[in-house]
Amino acid sequence: MLTDLLGFPPQVLFGQLLLGLINGAFYAVLSLGLAVIFGLLNIVNFAHGALYMLGAFAAWAMATYLGIGYWGALILAPLVVGAFGVLLERVLLRRLAGVDHLYGLLLTFGLALVIEGVFIKLFGASGQPYPAPSQLSGGVNLGFMFLPWYRGWVVVASLAVCLGTWFLFERTKIGAYLRAGTENPKLLQAFGVNVPLLTTLAYGYGVALAAFAGVLAAPINQVSPLMGSNLIIIVFAVVVIGGMGSIMGAVVTGLAMGVIEGLTRVFWPEASATVIFVVMAIVLVLRPAGLFGKAS
Repeated sequence: MLTDLLGFPPQVLFGQLLLGLINGAFYAVLSLGLAVIFGLLNIVNFAHGALYMLGAFAAWAMATYLGIGYWGALILAPLVVGAFGVLLERVLLRRLAGVDHLYGLLLTFGLALVIEGVFIKLFGASGQPYPAPSQLSGGVNLGFMFLPWYRGWVVVASLAVCLGTWFLFERTKIGAYLRAGTENPKLLQAFGVNVPLLTTLAYGYGVALAAFAGVLAAPINQVSPLMGSNLIIIVFAVVVIGGMGSIMGAVVTGLAMGVIEGLTRVFWPEASATVIFVVMAIVLVLRPAGLFGKAS
């Protein structure tokens, strides 16, 4: 009955919905990192895709050269790449505080090109395989489709990180300090709060989120120097739709755009590569600040 109604087996629809939800989980975590960095530091971080790639390569290097498995890399790789992000903020990005956003965008775009170029020189443009953990091998037959355990884990882990980040920045004292630091840093510093340290840690946390997404993606996609550049444009579109700097907007819009992309692959495959940008154009016309953003 459902096959006659749709014109194709329902497994195709559910399979694409699952794929869209998984892609949406990556979009959510990556756009969340971008939203944290822009909302708290006013930096359009175009290097985010390269840092996502660094997270995947850090996990691969830990397994290849140090014998550290997936679960250790899931914790250590974001910490290592986040520390690298802190170094970038202290050495380069801090010098652009208070100037036009365009300068930060150009600097981070240049950083992305340099990082990708170095890794292409070292490892080539072809991808490196990274195995999924043995504990998450196989899957479960749901009747209407087969769900691999690892892909289900990606969705659960992404949602947990997104909700934890939202709670940290919206419901804790540290989050209140960070929001206050973006609105009136001089007043907050007068109360004895180290505002530069907070902003540095916030940038490091946003970078760590990108690296975390990279580790999650490594067993699904081959670890390649170009894996970030293929994704960053879509992630920026997701951030614009949700509202620049909106944490909840990044999470909800990331998941929604992944599902919409999956449905489009079923009903209109030719438009699946552009549907997110069409949605972005419509949102910009009707609500320039984004669905969850605040008008400046």
